[in-house]
Amino acid sequence: MHGQDRFLLAGVMGWPISHSRSPKIHNYWLARYGLAGTYAPLAIEPGRLAAALRALPALNFSGCNLTIPHKEAALAIVDVLDASATRIGAVNCVVVEEDGTLVGRNYDGFGFTASLRAAAPMWRADAGPAVVIGAGGAARAVIAGLIDSGAAEVRLFNRTLERAQKIAADFGAPVTAHRWEERAEGLAGAGLLVNTTNQGMVGEPPLDLPLDRLPAEALVSDIVYAPLETPLLAAARARGNVAVDGLGMLIHQARPAFRDWFGVMPEATPELRALIEATL
Repeated sequence: MHGQDRFLLAGVMGWPISHSRSPKIHNYWLARYGLAGTYAPLAIEPGRLAAALRALPALNFSGCNLTIPHKEAALAIVDVLDASATRIGAVNCVVVEEDGTLVGRNYDGFGFTASLRAAAPMWRADAGPAVVIGAGGAARAVIAGLIDSGAAEVRLFNRTLERAQKIAADFGAPVTAHRWEERAEGLAGAGLLVNTTNQGMVGEPPLDLPLDRLPAEALVSDIVYAPLETPLLAAARARGNVAVDGLGMLIHQARPAFRDWFGVMPEATPELRALIEATL
């Protein structure tokens, strides 16, 4: 972490980058905590990521976030990978150490579980089986967060069984892979249901998953935040389940990154949420 006696810099690298809400989140916190600094969007084309990351120390950046399509590519570029990035198989936060070393981390799992606790303070990862839909990078982050929080059983469903089996093999117990055709039955007895696919996102069809067998006390989460109320969450609320949208995950994953760069663990305030909601 760089000292706070000078102007602080961080940013988000992606391609394209206009969709990112990260600048609004981090610049809100910089203003809230009275820090002299800025967080900027950095449009980096595929194939130029290594040069961009290596330039961060010379430009006095404290670090950066990474978004599509750079999260996996950064694994082979940074100097040090922490356990979170290794397990998830992606980097979403790069920290520039005082000597210029680039450390790759991933706070998506933290962001997911923190968003659940914020929305439902009584939630416990070991209260019942977690059902995860999808087997992409987001699923890996969600599963890592659940395991770190004490989940005893994670049931993973994906249209391509082999992808789910690969994740189950990588994480080991408590993750088990199941056929897509068994997804409705797999909700029986679950304490948590998480959609990590893009189904329900603006322009995509809704997730095809009847909730009849899901217990009424189960939490239902969708990592999608555009729209905030996906068809899955609407159906969950209608039957009495507590529903958690994806905006909390976006905000909470940013908190430890801000701490790493700027030395303050920021709050996820209602004002910040309203600010980001207004951009959706």
